[in-house]
Amino acid sequence: MDRDEWKARITACCELAGTYRAWFDEIIATLADILARRDQAMKVFEETGGEVLVEHTNKAGATNLEQNPCLRLINDLNRDALAYWRDLGLTPAGLKRIDEQAMKQKKKSALAEALKGLG
Repeated sequence: MDRDEWKARITACCELAGTYRAWFDEIIATLADILARRDQAMKVFEETGGEVLVEHTNKAGATNLEQNPCLRLINDLNRDALAYWRDLGLTPAGLKRIDEQAMKQKKKSALAEALKGLG
């Protein structure tokens, strides 16, 4: 998917979860960028054979097996995206944290209570 498709999908998920706020739009756009880049990296990974390990020849001429750079990028982007999903309340832990914060009653100051009693 491209950035705009991801943005629409993420916004819809936030609305469904009840966590959407207009001021989240920039965060949603950033997450959409991350996911679009991940999709591009997955496409390259699949087009190049989808091998987890690839041979790499270093400066000295030694050939070693290493993790495919595309796979490493995909994993890094997934990790970054997870943080945004969580902050938007789109994971169980993220939604629980948002719901608990919303449900907690804010403590009122003694001064505010005293002033309210006078009025």
